[in-house]
Amino acid sequence: MTPTYDAHDGSPLSPTSAWFGDSALSEGNPGILAVSQPVTSPESLAKMYKPQALLDKAKINQGWLDSSRSLMEQEVKENEALLLRFKYYSFFDLNPKYDAIRINQLYEQSKWAILLEEIECTEEEMMMFAALQYHINKLSIMSSENHLNNSDKDVDEVDAALSDLEITLEGGKTSTILGDITSIPELADYIKVFKPKKLTLKGYKPYWCTFKDTSISCYKSKEEANGTPAHQMNLRGCEVTPDVNISGQKFNIKLLIPVAEGMNEIWLRCDNERQYASWMAACRLASKGKTMADSSYSMEVQNILSFLKMQHLNPDPQLIPEQITTDINPECLVSPRYLKKYKNKQLTARILEAHQNVAQMSLIEAKMRFIQAWQSLPEFGITHFIARFQGGKKEELIGIAYNRLIRMDASTGDAIKTWRFSNMKQWNVNWEIKMVSGQSPGVRHVQMCAMSRCAP
Repeated sequence: MTPTYDAHDGSPLSPTSAWFGDSALSEGNPGILAVSQPVTSPESLAKMYKPQALLDKAKINQGWLDSSRSLMEQEVKENEALLLRFKYYSFFDLNPKYDAIRINQLYEQSKWAILLEEIECTEEEMMMFAALQYHINKLSIMSSENHLNNSDKDVDEVDAALSDLEITLEGGKTSTILGDITSIPELADYIKVFKPKKLTLKGYKPYWCTFKDTSISCYKSKEEANGTPAHQMNLRGCEVTPDVNISGQKFNIKLLIPVAEGMNEIWLRCDNERQYASWMAACRLASKGKTMADSSYSMEVQNILSFLKMQHLNPDPQLIPEQITTDINPECLVSPRYLKKYKNKQLTARILEAHQNVAQMSLIEAKMRFIQAWQSLPEFGITHFIARFQGGKKEELIGIAYNRLIRMDASTGDAIKTWRFSNMKQWNVNWEIKMVSGQSPGVRHVQMCAMSRCAP
């Protein structure tokens, strides 16, 4: 592949830019696709479809077009608007230097998912998302103006490619690599552990917990750490979900650990942000089969801490400039739920207060932070569909993630049964009768799931 460069500023262009370069969509300038367009008015937001329940989210996913058929075959007529989205949630690594268009596409999708309440978030997270949107809107206007004013300049493609290679090769540090080889870091601290069961009133119980490799061992006290643990859990392949409330000082980690009978649910409660970030990062790596010796561990801890920091209230709101109220429209930055709960003046003050935590970010960094925060939400990555199980009399709700299939309660969203793709002995899809079948370990008969109106 021959690298291409932007004639305006000399930056490398991604393949996405090349694809859209001659398209009418980019108006002859692929850089325009990297510029975010703010929500123009509250009225345009009000006209957009907002799912009210999980079944509504499932109905949205019935609208995917079939890539094997033409638009005309699928009754899409001229001048009709189509919504462009990433269908799957397993994204490749995003490089801010090359992927400006892709990052902007993901930012737009995540922005609308938040505004239209397609994914749940807390009040603190909503204010953080609104502050990032406000910041991105301001910088996007400045960026587009600067881009238009830049004159063409000659670009030495060889020098640019060598510079990119030099930066890539200098990314690793020898000291950390040698450290990873000689020792594997461990965590040990008092953690509150809870096993939720139906009809139980028992709460969290403190244990001395040690995190080694991909396993957590729980002891009744620190003195008993050399003996047999009261509980032990291997987190390889588990599901890790955050449950955090900054104002309430709640830092919980929800774990769904695969066992022969299905999934074991365990909750961990940390005492503070630092402890939460260390254990959360270790749990995420362990779920992928990695240990804390992995070079990404320290970066994961820092990302979690910075994500929590963005949700903190500004301790000195008097520092917020007075000019504020003129260039901010909270009706275009938060979801309808919070517009009903607070007045515009209250929302404006809270958004600007949250903005103090992100005001120093660059445009591309703010978009990346928005995408990362979206990916950190508990419901991220689950696509809902309506299906009928073989022998069942009514349609049910299923969720499909990148690594598992979930049978869900349509009213609460709780998981009734989970099938992990890695554990399936075999599976098959019959498109003619729209039937999916799979067999998991420990199940004699094949589990059948008839998909109703699900796009390929």
